[in-house]
Amino acid sequence: MDSSNDIREFLMTRRARLTPEKAGLPNFGGRRRVTGLRREEVALIAGISVEYYTRLERGNATGVSESVLDGISRALQLDDAEHAHLHDLVRAATASPGAARRRSSAKAAQISPSVRQMIDAMKDVAAVVQNGRGDIVAANSLGQALYSPIFEQSQRTPNFGRFVFLDPKSQDFYLDWEEAARQTVALLRSEAGRSAHDRSLSNLVGELSTRSDVFRTLWASHNVREHRTGFKEIHHPTVGDMALSFEGLQLSSAPGLLLLAYTTDPGSPSHEKLQLLANWAATINTDESIRDRVQPDPTA
Repeated sequence: MDSSNDIREFLMTRRARLTPEKAGLPNFGGRRRVTGLRREEVALIAGISVEYYTRLERGNATGVSESVLDGISRALQLDDAEHAHLHDLVRAATASPGAARRRSSAKAAQISPSVRQMIDAMKDVAAVVQNGRGDIVAANSLGQALYSPIFEQSQRTPNFGRFVFLDPKSQDFYLDWEEAARQTVALLRSEAGRSAHDRSLSNLVGELSTRSDVFRTLWASHNVREHRTGFKEIHHPTVGDMALSFEGLQLSSAPGLLLLAYTTDPGSPSHEKLQLLANWAATINTDESIRDRVQPDPTA
């Protein structure tokens, strides 16, 4: 990952989507040579010099303070995920490669026994633990049953990105496949900002870019998001259409891992289908199935 280039492209794409009217600036008419705001307009709103902003947009983040980044975030009307991403990109661009690799290698690849016990006890909740690359590193039996099509990916570690963009079954699984694709890329973009020197992530992005035109187009948009809470609609091959809510919880005992808990509204058709999946899941030895297929990260 090239953090300096990512800063440039991220700021340019955010600037291009804003008009003077949206930014609260007067529009004096006439022909504008750029789409969206000009650099000088961003600098004006952020309260910094044009030269300072131009230097940053060209990828030179040396000496840029948090207050300046906060001002640019306000000028470009960045949301929380975009604001954090800008800070991550600048941090990656100004950190020494050795320090960045040490931070990346410090991330846990496996869950602790206590977390394993906790998700196994969540009998009526589908629980999945993933890393920032979208690898599924653990799941309870109901979580594996819910995402059973993903676990059919040969002997590789189950990965959401590969499933969405390389497996034709994903277009039947996600009722809104295009939205699932956008979200998947946005999550990978966010992780790329946090872990610019993660070789496994770079390899995944390279693989998906080479094999999927859709991924390559979405990746170039530089959209980001955080995996906190949301709603998914899927077509499960065993029980049919389901509507699920999810909550994302960072695991304090395992930095870099996220626990996703999926639930349904009590009494709804989706709730009944989740119960059917729970009965089916009782026949699956989830712990051994996933452990045998999760490959250690050779670059960590």
